[in-house]
Amino acid sequence: MKIAQRAQRIEPFYVMEVAKAAAERAALVAYTDAPMIFLNIGEPDFTAPPLVQEAAVRAVHDGITQYTPALGLPELRERISAWYSTRFGVNVPARRIVITAGASAALQLAYLALIEAGDEVLMPDPSYPCNRHFVSAAEGRAVLVPTTAAERFQLSAEQVCAHWTAHTRGVLLASPSNPTGTSIHPVALRAIHNEVSQRGGITLIDEIYLGLSYDAQFGQSALAMDDQIISINSFSKYFNMTGWRLGWLVVPDALVPVMERLAQNLFICASTVAQHAALACFEAQSMAEYERRRAEFKARRDYFVPALNALGLNVPVLPDGAFYAWADCTAAANKLGVTGSWDFAFEVMHRANLAITPGRDFGSADTSRFVRFSTARSLLELKDAVARLHTLLG
Repeated sequence: MKIAQRAQRIEPFYVMEVAKAAAERAALVAYTDAPMIFLNIGEPDFTAPPLVQEAAVRAVHDGITQYTPALGLPELRERISAWYSTRFGVNVPARRIVITAGASAALQLAYLALIEAGDEVLMPDPSYPCNRHFVSAAEGRAVLVPTTAAERFQLSAEQVCAHWTAHTRGVLLASPSNPTGTSIHPVALRAIHNEVSQRGGITLIDEIYLGLSYDAQFGQSALAMDDQIISINSFSKYFNMTGWRLGWLVVPDALVPVMERLAQNLFICASTVAQHAALACFEAQSMAEYERRRAEFKARRDYFVPALNALGLNVPVLPDGAFYAWADCTAAANKLGVTGSWDFAFEVMHRANLAITPGRDFGSADTSRFVRFSTARSLLELKDAVARLHTLLG
């Protein structure tokens, strides 16, 4: 069977390859005194809070399961709009909000609407691998621009200028970022957007971790800068609804009918039950719970990152959001007699029953030296993981 070139261009998602190996290992050690600890996948250990679960049950019980408008439930778009106003002080009209089947669908819609075959999109290296694969699926080309700790592993306006070509369509940024947990300073972001705008390009920004920001200077939406910026968001991370597959886009007015036409044809609509459940995310009781959880995620970071540094797993930039630690494992790998983060991750998996993610997925700019730890697990599990690493590394 002949496979389409666009499919062949998509690389394996190595995070999931590691996850499969970890699951096999977990089955072997499940009943030992050291069962597997999973710090490899970026999924909150919290689930949707009670009001959200109850709203989903009501929708099913009452038979409210028919298609919604392609742009999403009007009430949900209004509540997201109000959240931007109260949380970030930004006016985002509901008419510019497009509800999608997760942030993944949001990115697909954006690229299909804006990317022609051969167009290039600049993004930082390291960055979330699926972001570049969405570009490939739209017949474009992702151009990964190497970044360093000095740049917070984010792009700069100077880098955008240096890498812009006749084929460049725009940039995709992430703030906070997966895998680093670092954000772009608003001044740097404005400089990037100015350069992109002057060249007639588009600025897309992945803000799915924005709700999990721990530093006021970074915890601002890019939408405050310009209504031409396209923001991708999700109910998965801050709202703890990963498997519900619900996200949204904020787009300029001119793009709304385009998104509606594409969404009608590609998806019809996002899950009706998930949308009705998500209405309850914005109730005062739910929001209070989300903020309590955000504080807990921060407490985990505040414990875990210094502990990694003490073990020689250096985290060069303190993550200001999300639930990741991007650590240089060079010294630790040397202690174990292996080279590179891929071998280090598997060594740790088999000798400490601890699953972590090697840097291979996230780009090629020095990523072979780094591993990503997810701190989306309980503090008790994180302390156990540190104890095992201490035993292993001395």
